[in-house]
Amino acid sequence: MPMYSLSLERAFSARHFLIGGDWGAENLPHAHPYRIELRLEGSTLDPNGYLVDLVEVERLLDEQVNHVRERTLNDLPAFAGINPSLEHFARIVGQDLVASLKGRHLASVEVRIWESEAASASYRTDLR
Repeated sequence: MPMYSLSLERAFSARHFLIGGDWGAENLPHAHPYRIELRLEGSTLDPNGYLVDLVEVERLLDEQVNHVRERTLNDLPAFAGINPSLEHFARIVGQDLVASLKGRHLASVEVRIWESEAASASYRTDLR
């Protein structure tokens, strides 16, 4: 089945430190220049020719980014008791965005978070 996709990106800095293992310097508080990519897919467009309202999705993504920008992830309730890994970070943001985007004619939502030019993790949810 043919699919349309729409992607948005935002860049921000945040801090974290890894727990539960001996990862050297990663166990100490440090910052990353994160980049988040949100990708939405669906097979149909609305009457205006849009997969979703881009302005609304930008607002939702900006809310997510503003919640973590310049903060220490370990201090946020969503990370309580878990390692603030890229995988957990992508899942937490992805689940929040999915909850905000449910009810639209989307087939999937994917969040990819980069912590460097070379390292990223993603979380994808199929909505059908």
